[in-house]
Amino acid sequence: MSTQSSSHDGKHFVVQKGTCQCDQGDLFPQHIVSTHQKHYWNDSAGEADYLAVTEDDLQFKPSGPSFGKCKLKPSSGGYLPCAYAPAGKWQKTYEKVLIMGKKAVTEVSELQCATGGKITVKDHGQRGEVSKSNVKNADSKSVQHINPLVDMNDYQETVSESEIDAY
Repeated sequence: MSTQSSSHDGKHFVVQKGTCQCDQGDLFPQHIVSTHQKHYWNDSAGEADYLAVTEDDLQFKPSGPSFGKCKLKPSSGGYLPCAYAPAGKWQKTYEKVLIMGKKAVTEVSELQCATGGKITVKDHGQRGEVSKSNVKNADSKSVQHINPLVDMNDYQETVSESEIDAY
């Protein structure tokens, strides 16, 4: 068994509602997934916000000067707007996970702009969420030590009752 570590170990996959930053810009646009409409990270409902970003997803919302004012374009009145121009695909992608034959973008991925900026992931877009099974399987004593304000037994009962009411 291989024990080689990867720069992607412990990192999140990026979803469409994640944001990026350019080291030469001042705004943080969201991704636009245009390569597929099929694979979602941590969303069984299939919301577009959770579409998986791939190495070929190079568009951002808002379009136009996506990253705001570019520090590489000084003028007498300040900096000129970003003229985003990707120089190829995302780099440092996770080659072990393919989405429709394309590599997945993670928090460590980078994209070079032809103007000279380096674009990185500011926020992957995923959020942790407690599920009903997490509540059911939680150890009441451990939770009591971590958060003494929550009566875990009561909370587990409430969650069980809401499941019964759903049927």
